[in-house]
Amino acid sequence: MTVHQLNQLLLVGALVLLVAVAAVRISSRSGLPSLLLYLGIGVVMGQDGLGHVDFSNAEMTQVIGYAALVVILAEGGLGTKWKQIKPALPAAAALSLAGVAVSVGVTAAGAHYLVGLEWRQALIIGAVVSSTDAAAVFSVLRRVPLPARVTGVLEAESGFNDAPVVILVVAFSASGPIEHWYVLLGEIALELAIGAAIGLAVGWLGSFGLRHVALPASGLYPIAVLAIATSAYAAGAMAHGSGFLAVYLAAMVMGNAKLPHWPATRGFAEGLGWIAQIGMFVLLGLLVTPHELADDIVPALLIGLVLTMVARPLSVVVSLVPFRIPWAEKALMSWAGLRGAVPIILATIPMVTGVADSQRIFNIVFVLVVVYTLIQGPTLPWLARKLRLAGSSDAADLGIESAPLERLRGHLLSVSIPEGSRMHGVEVGELRLPKGAAVTLVVRDGTSSVPAPTTVLRRGDELLVVATDPVRDAAEARLRAVALGGKLAGWLGTAGPEAR
Repeated sequence: MTVHQLNQLLLVGALVLLVAVAAVRISSRSGLPSLLLYLGIGVVMGQDGLGHVDFSNAEMTQVIGYAALVVILAEGGLGTKWKQIKPALPAAAALSLAGVAVSVGVTAAGAHYLVGLEWRQALIIGAVVSSTDAAAVFSVLRRVPLPARVTGVLEAESGFNDAPVVILVVAFSASGPIEHWYVLLGEIALELAIGAAIGLAVGWLGSFGLRHVALPASGLYPIAVLAIATSAYAAGAMAHGSGFLAVYLAAMVMGNAKLPHWPATRGFAEGLGWIAQIGMFVLLGLLVTPHELADDIVPALLIGLVLTMVARPLSVVVSLVPFRIPWAEKALMSWAGLRGAVPIILATIPMVTGVADSQRIFNIVFVLVVVYTLIQGPTLPWLARKLRLAGSSDAADLGIESAPLERLRGHLLSVSIPEGSRMHGVEVGELRLPKGAAVTLVVRDGTSSVPAPTTVLRRGDELLVVATDPVRDAAEARLRAVALGGKLAGWLGTAGPEAR
């Protein structure tokens, strides 16, 4: 490649990123998941579009897609709040295992009897489309607050169900006869156990190291966090476990460990997640050939109808039988089974392994994801309101960034008070921080001042809080409690009403 060609490639890449960033604004106004717009960019650049780019390398697409999924799962894990999903873990695990099994069986039966696909192809499609996509779901629902249980179940399910689905797709795409179902279940259980153990171990070790080693620059913390999460995926995959589950759990552990410079780390991971999504979907859009989709539109619509109206609701009902979840919440979970990144990437696996009619499988999955995301995406907020599950937003949480003071055996907490915080109107003395922690500076409208105990805090203020090592966690917990519950939060402790 010459320097001139490299310059042209960089220009095209920069323009694609800028268009994709603008597409995020369009998607936020229209209610459509941004993944559809990214796919559209790829299709427009492809051989049937304006760019006339001829790209058909399924193996490269799969490799890049896997790498992008690692970043996306890491970003999702870092943003997952443990206190929110902890009560939902049993239900999410049931949906990710029993729910996936029901969805695969029902969808495969529909593909076989309604469309006439052979059982192997039908099972592959059933497995491919049985994974939900957190990015698609929450990009639509981010402005529609839901009950914590619904949000927790959907978020945890989307992080967990990638692992068993990948195992199923690989097994169904392998040459030779499909193994007995009990052997396959054993392999899935073993791989999930290995992936979970490695992910939790790597996440704990990484959190311990980052909290006790002061790096010379704050910009190194985000890089270290993403590197640790990626190493969890690699270690899990090399140990013949689920690398996707490992990276999600490792990131979730670190995301709940109160790491130094957390807002910067979260922003860095979110930016990488956007780049991964943009690159992956544009590449998938390039891989598809629109003029070849016509014959597969009707089969895709039929399979999608079975998936959306039968398989997904049935999987939710069957999986959640042991749990006392109202029917309204079950109905929303059934309709919130959006498909996105994972199904289209997994549809490249049979193409790489040489399964018969693999191109048709890819085309059906592509059409299914696009059409049913167009239908389900914009209607999710409406359904949440009709089911009376859309409530008012809770008080905004604080933005707290921690920087370790290694030689002084302490921490410097930078606290931003957002709109909606109940810390507004609270006096510094009413924070009742533990002994060993103190507010040392208040920045308001660009002016810094040393606060007195009677200084009243306001929305938009930034505080500097110094805390010694032993009380650092207690100080942060107290600050968050006041932000959520006001000055009377947890009068006998540090937990606010939201926490209780």
